[in-house]
Amino acid sequence: MSTTALTRSLVTSLVEDAVTAPSMHNAQPWKFVCKTGTGVIELHGDPLRGMPVEDPDHRALHLGCGAALFGLRIAAAHKGRPAVVRLLPRPEDRWHFADVELHDADDADGDLVALHAALSRRHTSRFPFTEERIPSEVIDGLRAAALLEGCRLVVPGDWHTDAVLGIVHDSERFEAADEAVRAEIAAWTRTGAAGEGSQTEGIPSYAFGPRQYDVTSPVRDFDSPREVPDRVSARFEKRPQIALLGTVEDHPQQWLMAGQALHRVLLQATLDGLSTSLMSQPLEWSELRSVVRDPESTTGFVHMIIRLGYGPQGKATPRRPASEVLTFD
Repeated sequence: MSTTALTRSLVTSLVEDAVTAPSMHNAQPWKFVCKTGTGVIELHGDPLRGMPVEDPDHRALHLGCGAALFGLRIAAAHKGRPAVVRLLPRPEDRWHFADVELHDADDADGDLVALHAALSRRHTSRFPFTEERIPSEVIDGLRAAALLEGCRLVVPGDWHTDAVLGIVHDSERFEAADEAVRAEIAAWTRTGAAGEGSQTEGIPSYAFGPRQYDVTSPVRDFDSPREVPDRVSARFEKRPQIALLGTVEDHPQQWLMAGQALHRVLLQATLDGLSTSLMSQPLEWSELRSVVRDPESTTGFVHMIIRLGYGPQGKATPRRPASEVLTFD
């Protein structure tokens, strides 16, 4: 396996796939730097796209960048250029998250190549799912996907599911009472009102999903001020099916690993015919995050609550063009 120089067209194509990754409020907090002639693509976090109120430690920012890194790995495998990744290669630069070295090879990682088709199909769905239960073999496959990235996916039992959903609802009350949190969320929503940010980032109103008809929805309502007219209401599933993605430790390298595992799980779920959404609300409050995990689990820290089920696929949300997130050096 040898390293060769990268062309601009190839790198641009890889980054276009990478940026389909999910990120908190679709802030897209990543930057890529291609070191021309070396076969290395650097991944950097962009603190200007962080959430200082909801994500003061930048854990969610790392998750989003880890997801983009996994997308880059998939795109490289699809092009027959397997990637070798070094996480946090320069400890003195906290925002230099990874170096990705691409090689020539006769064979590619078939598991990664198979996920490529899901990159353009995976979208967050904030719509009601059916009550149909997910087969155990599908859940086992999602657990295996997380393990491949050094993380654990825990499917809670009934009592734990009820407890987690209760904590989700508690977090929504915290959110409603915190003006700074509400302002930060509003800064990343796009309803068509004057003065909003770029239309290539954030959560557009068409992705909000319906309002909850009777009780609190399992997904975040980005339109709590009721500013989007003619938004319909709907009943969500009575018992959402959720999974908790976590790691043993809780530091930036683990966060980047969790981001890669998150994207791998979501893409595999997409191939399995599942719809997904992310429930990060309790994890944004230090007093709630620690009580989300099962005290009997070996997973020490939960990084994401994933809602899974059968239902409408979400629509694609906008992405910044590669020219805004990629530079050549």
